[in-house]
Amino acid sequence: MYAKLLAAALTLVAPISAGKVLGQAPRVAWSEMERFFAPPAEFAGKLGDFRSVLRFDDGSMVETAKDWPRRRAEILKYWHGVLGEWPPLVEKPRIRYGRHEHVENFTRHEIEIEVAADRFVASQYLLVPDGDGPFPAVVVPWYNAADGAGLNDKQRDRTDYGYQLAKRGFVALCIGEIGPVRSPTVDKDRIQPLSYLAYAAANCSEALAHHDKVDPKRIGIVGHSFGGKWTMFASCLHERFACAVWGDPSIVWNEKDANANYWEKWYLGYEMGRPAEKQREPGVPSGENPRTGAYKRLVDQGRDLHELHALMAPRPFLVSGGGQDRPVHWTALNHTITVNELLGHERRVAMTMRDGHSPTAEANAQVYAFFEHFLKRE
Repeated sequence: MYAKLLAAALTLVAPISAGKVLGQAPRVAWSEMERFFAPPAEFAGKLGDFRSVLRFDDGSMVETAKDWPRRRAEILKYWHGVLGEWPPLVEKPRIRYGRHEHVENFTRHEIEIEVAADRFVASQYLLVPDGDGPFPAVVVPWYNAADGAGLNDKQRDRTDYGYQLAKRGFVALCIGEIGPVRSPTVDKDRIQPLSYLAYAAANCSEALAHHDKVDPKRIGIVGHSFGGKWTMFASCLHERFACAVWGDPSIVWNEKDANANYWEKWYLGYEMGRPAEKQREPGVPSGENPRTGAYKRLVDQGRDLHELHALMAPRPFLVSGGGQDRPVHWTALNHTITVNELLGHERRVAMTMRDGHSPTAEANAQVYAFFEHFLKRE
């Protein structure tokens, strides 16, 4: 599967000198965004059948804001325990610079970046605005880094998040083609593939935090679909990310939707220690092809992704919803709203909506408005 994705991605990577001046996505005023921070009336206050994130594993309840750090640590420990414990983050991940070109009002560098100890990934892109900084920054995960960096005309105004945000004064680190090869210090049979990608993104955020043009307190992350899953896990599991946009990843388990495919072996269904030929076949879980790996354990124990969402509080996030994330998913998001209310914060959880999975110009304009509001404010 990864080999096919890699081959497909490589056909899209244009030489860095082939970069073009692309169109400017439309802008959205913040006053138009505020309505997305409240659920539709029919879902207001509804918590669905999800396990309360305010209930400790011993059955007691979180009563005050002072209780939340302990409950948050319990959730984080549980999820790392199921997904596989991360090694320590690289203290100061290294960046090796290659070719570069000036494009409009920023410079696009082709780089290699250290995503795990002594594990460098080539053909990544760092976009740095003109000027002294420090600037806000974003990590942009995708199948390949070139799309996010604006080097693929077919992705114009779709997943060229890094390019669009660099023009708006953000440093953008566009990453891709990182899995499944692991660092010698990261046991490939210890961490679920999606959690490993989150770990790599966390190290990328640390690289940005040490860049002299970046404000380390204003680093976000954005991705769509596969990149949306990657973004959600990275931002929830690593507090360096000040805010995040999850692009239609499916924010809850949903076996009625084949595209909400966390059960696959390249996400959370990997069976540790089992050879490749004995991993489960792709497809929705069934009697003939049952759940496996961390996904099976999480579902069996009644744990859903709303617990991960709660780890974001009080950091703001936006779900750019479409084909996979629909208004009913506010019943999951409401759990994080209750945590934010307990902590004395409001308007930290948002969801926009479009028809269809693919990003639209309007949906992406909302993404950029979100980052400008939360990361450009001093």
